[in-house]
Amino acid sequence: MKKLLVYLKDYKKESILGPLFKLLEASFELLVPLVVTKIIDVGIATGDVHYIVRMVLLMVGLALIGLICSITAQYFAAKAAVGFAAGLKSALFRHIQSLSYSEMDHLGTASLITRMTSDVNQLQSGVNLVLRLFLRSPFIVFGAMVMAFTIDVRSALVFAVAIPLLSVVVFGIMLLTMPLYRRAQAGLDRLLRRTRENLSGVRVIRAFHKEAEETAQFAEENESLTRLQLFVGRISALMNPLTYVLINSAIVALIWTGAWQVERGALTQGQVVALVNYMSQILVELIKLANLIITITKAAACARRIESVFDENSSMTFPGEPAQDDPTAQDAVVFENVALRYGGAGAESLSGLSFRVRRGQTVGIIGGTGSGKSSLVNLIPRFYDATAGRILVDGVDVRDYPAGQLRSKIGIVPQKAVLFAGTIAENLRWGKEDATEAELQVALETSQAAEFVSTREGGLNAEVAQGGKNLSGGQRQRLTVARALVRDPEILILDDSASALDYATDARLRKAIRAHDANVTVFLVSQRAASIQYADQILVLDDGALVGQGTHAELLESCPVYQEIYYSQFPKEAQNA
Repeated sequence: MKKLLVYLKDYKKESILGPLFKLLEASFELLVPLVVTKIIDVGIATGDVHYIVRMVLLMVGLALIGLICSITAQYFAAKAAVGFAAGLKSALFRHIQSLSYSEMDHLGTASLITRMTSDVNQLQSGVNLVLRLFLRSPFIVFGAMVMAFTIDVRSALVFAVAIPLLSVVVFGIMLLTMPLYRRAQAGLDRLLRRTRENLSGVRVIRAFHKEAEETAQFAEENESLTRLQLFVGRISALMNPLTYVLINSAIVALIWTGAWQVERGALTQGQVVALVNYMSQILVELIKLANLIITITKAAACARRIESVFDENSSMTFPGEPAQDDPTAQDAVVFENVALRYGGAGAESLSGLSFRVRRGQTVGIIGGTGSGKSSLVNLIPRFYDATAGRILVDGVDVRDYPAGQLRSKIGIVPQKAVLFAGTIAENLRWGKEDATEAELQVALETSQAAEFVSTREGGLNAEVAQGGKNLSGGQRQRLTVARALVRDPEILILDDSASALDYATDARLRKAIRAHDANVTVFLVSQRAASIQYADQILVLDDGALVGQGTHAELLESCPVYQEIYYSQFPKEAQNA
């Protein structure tokens, strides 16, 4: 929790003034029972109406001043809490953006979303209540006890017994509920993950008629979370009845001892009423304190979850100084005995990869499902770090490049076409912020997307829904290719980015990319042999190993894996052979 309080540093004034005005309000509240005592013992006892009116006006004045102090304190507390949450969210988002793919895989998207939203909101509520009540409630409790001692020491002993018993109840319940709230937040993570998967994969679920099964699994996880929350809620719910029992028992004892002392003349009736008022104030404040502690308990659990994200440092480090490309290097990309093992994996996903790619070459990468094609191309922009060997881009190890310099050389079209809510032009300018409309048009023509963009209302200014849901799969893929081309990269990586295109459009796309810039080095990942057979060289992967390298003709003669893939797609040629 201490690590996160640094985000309150810009709100020091509000963090001081909020509790200060609350203490002022509490001070005026402690004076009210004394005024009531005077009204009973002086005004009512003597029948002095003018005195009663003066004292009532004084009480009204104290109430108004307390109200002003309370509103002012609430303003400062809310401003500090909201500012704290805004700063924390910004820092958390920046930190998440700095993590490598490995840490993102480990933490999980659903958990990160929960921590960015629910956990931070819980912390915001905790900070707000702490600034308002953390000093006020104890001040009222102990202030009321001190005021009770100034009235009558013997009667005040009831306060000295009741307050420690109440503290045991409050803090005991807090210690019991803290670990349970942490488990509840973890359960919320799991429920959010399932919800996210179901919403993003709703078409697949319906296609396989799995609605009933998914609903049952969701209900099971939701029921499990509900049971846990009910259990911890029941424990927390004991707080109010137990405190009420103790406080009301103390009030009974106070009235009994007070009546006995009034009978003896040791106390006045007004003083007894003041003592009961102070005990009632303690009751109200302890209920507030109990709720505050529950909120703090939840906030502390959320804070530890957020801190665990900040403690997760990126496994990658990037140099601050720009790297100098080797002018003598003729190869755009070089892999030297490269291996990759994902975090927590039992075996290597890639092993012993060595090859060279000249500038301007088109390299096809093919292999069975799970052979490591995407893993290979993800190493070039350094989304993951190789666990062995090294990768050179323009003669320089990718580890020696700053992230911005390395990735500015590379245009990437990921396996899953991802578009963002906005216009088509805004999505394309992710590749180059200051791209002109003419540059966007060239990229669209090269990616074979110009025709369908021109037919949409608004053209480049046509709206794209979140995730591109208002576009077909092929349209999304072509727009992501255009987005990569806009930045005019030295290396273009197409990770199975034409899977939704027909063969004719795929062929036109590859031809247009080559005509677009003959100097660009293209990595073409595909399941289709037809898509990569005209590449300058083809890499064949099998179970993470490079089992074939050469041209289409060479591999048909020498590589059994390539032969199996090719002839499975062109069986007539297999028969002729």
